[in-house]
Amino acid sequence: MAELITYRDAVGRALAQEMERDETVYLIGEDVAAAGGVFKTTPGLRERFGPRRVRDTPISEEAIIGAAMGAAMNGLRPVAEIMFSDFLATCWDMIANQIAKTRYMTDGQVELPLVIRTANGAGVRFGAQHSQSLENWAMAVPGLKVVAPSTPQDLIELLAASIRDPDPVVFFEHKALYPTSGPVDDGELVGELGKAAVVRTGGDVTIVALAAMVPKAVAAAEILALQGVEATVVDLRCLVPLDTQTLLKACSQTGRVFTVEENPRLCGWGAEISSIIMEEAFFDLDQPVVRITTDHIPLPSADALEDATIPSAERIVDIVSRTLD
Repeated sequence: MAELITYRDAVGRALAQEMERDETVYLIGEDVAAAGGVFKTTPGLRERFGPRRVRDTPISEEAIIGAAMGAAMNGLRPVAEIMFSDFLATCWDMIANQIAKTRYMTDGQVELPLVIRTANGAGVRFGAQHSQSLENWAMAVPGLKVVAPSTPQDLIELLAASIRDPDPVVFFEHKALYPTSGPVDDGELVGELGKAAVVRTGGDVTIVALAAMVPKAVAAAEILALQGVEATVVDLRCLVPLDTQTLLKACSQTGRVFTVEENPRLCGWGAEISSIIMEEAFFDLDQPVVRITTDHIPLPSADALEDATIPSAERIVDIVSRTLD
C-alpha cells in the first residue's frame, strides 16, 4: 500500500531505512543533526541514531569530504551532505582527484562506498551562487556515479541503492522538488542504479529529462496531447551509469528527440545524450536531436528573470510545436 509523502521527507525515510539496516552508515554535514538539515530533510535522525552517527560539522566542505573519504576507506559507509551543490567547487579537488580515482589507483584494494548528497538546481530564487545545476560536472569525472531523482519513490529507492553501492555516488536532490509530493510504497525500498524510467508513452516525439525537468516535461506532454501530438517522456534518473538501452528504444520508436536540461547549454548532459543517439540510432531519426536548455549565463535571482532562463513546460511546448511545423 502506498502513502503520499514529500520529496523532502523521502530523504529522511531513505536515510533511516539504511541506517537501521547497516550500522556502518552514518551522516555528516553542516546542520544535519541538531537542526534537521537546512532544507529539513534530516529531522529526528540524531535523536533516533545518536550523535555518533548523525554529526554536525564546521562550515568546511573540505573537512566534510575529507572525513567521509577517510571513513569510507576504513570500513564505514558515510553519507556526506554538501548543503548546496554550488559548494562542491570548494572541495572538488578531493572529489575529482582523490575519491573518484582511489579504487582505480589501488587496483581495487581500496573501495570508497560513500554518498555525497547535495541540493541542486534553481527555482527557489537563491541567486547565481546557490542555484546551479551541476550534475554535468560530476558526469564528466570517471569514477563517480551520478544520480538525480525526480519523485519521492525514486529518491528513496535510488538513495538506498547509492548507499549500498561499493563506489562513490554524487546524489543530486533538487531544491525545487523538496515540497512536492508523490506516492511511496510501504516497506523496504531499494532501486537499481542506471535504470531510466519511461513515465509517459506516445508515438510522435520523445522528451528526455532529469530531476525537476521531468514534471515540466510531463506537463508539456499533456499540453501537446491536446494539440494532437503524443510524447514519450523518459526520466533518466541516473547519468552514470546511463541507461542507453531504454533511451535508444524510446528515441527509435518516435524518431524525434528533445532533451530538457536545467544545466547551462555548453557541455550539458544533453550534448552527450545527443551524441549517443546520433551514433547509435541515426537512421531511426526523422530530424536532428533538439536540446532545450538553460542559457549559458549565471542564474538571476529575480523571479521573472529566473523563470525566463530555466526551461518551462510552455517553452518545451513551443519548441516542439515549432519543430514539427
